[in-house]
Amino acid sequence: MSSKKTCALLLFSGGLDSIIAAKVLQNAGCEVTALTFETPFFNAKKARESAKSLGIEIIVRDISAVHFKLLRDPPHGFGKNLNPCIDCHGLMFRLAGEIAGLDSKLENSSKLNFQIIASGEVLGQRPFSQNKQALGIVEKIAGVEILRPLSAKNLPETFYERENLISREQLLDLSGRTRKPQIALAAEWGIEYFPAPAGGCLLTDPAYSARLKKLLERDSGTDFNEAELLKVGRFFLVGERSFVMIGRDEAENEQLQSLAKSQMLRRGVSALIKMQDFAGPTALLVLKKPDDFEEIFPKITEKIKNYGKDSKNYEGEIEWNVERKT
Repeated sequence: MSSKKTCALLLFSGGLDSIIAAKVLQNAGCEVTALTFETPFFNAKKARESAKSLGIEIIVRDISAVHFKLLRDPPHGFGKNLNPCIDCHGLMFRLAGEIAGLDSKLENSSKLNFQIIASGEVLGQRPFSQNKQALGIVEKIAGVEILRPLSAKNLPETFYERENLISREQLLDLSGRTRKPQIALAAEWGIEYFPAPAGGCLLTDPAYSARLKKLLERDSGTDFNEAELLKVGRFFLVGERSFVMIGRDEAENEQLQSLAKSQMLRRGVSALIKMQDFAGPTALLVLKKPDDFEEIFPKITEKIKNYGKDSKNYEGEIEWNVERKT
């Protein structure tokens, strides 16, 4: 092994597996930099917190546009819901390879010269995307070799090991869905902070996936900004290609108002609709055909009225506050 530290770029979710992977690489003598990506379907919050607890640098990249393009027609299909895991992982590792080759342009980096691209994946932990065949497909898509330090001894030897950039003997042989070995290692190494396991990608959520699928099937022009809106409130398709989100509580009402004021709505017309004299839901309408507003408006206001506690059974005329954005 060279006396010079090997620099590893680790795809990092911030979960227990990626934390243990970082420690394995560090124990093997590597300088570790975390890399995480953001889209409307997953964010870097957990990764930032975990990287801070480990004292390692983190690089965050927003890949919403390129990821949403992939989501429309993933070559290797979807998982149980709308999650294109194999192609998504391949995209991330391809981008990691590009970043590793452009180290001098990294923001907030130490301008490291990365020799290893690594991941906290565990062989067999996810049947669809982490079996041996899927891991091989991901490498082929990415066009880079990937070191998986948690399962390396169960996988073919990598270029990194053959070139003595890292010792195979210091890597692990984990496999399967149990997290007991990782939890034991965390205790042994004094790792006190690691997030509880939770669904990190919204595309694995059945309810959200059903919403997005309906929207994609009805409107080929749907973009990632609109996918962001689908996370807030009740979802209804209206008109030919439009949809409306109706807040379920005060927090969601405030979120919808904030989204309406942002630059998120870039196509068509948006309208923020709420009752003037009654407390109740706020609705955000995304209208793809502006001429449909007069036809759609009464249908939306009836829904809003029916979700209001005091307005539900009110028979009189209701005044509406409508803010339109074009």
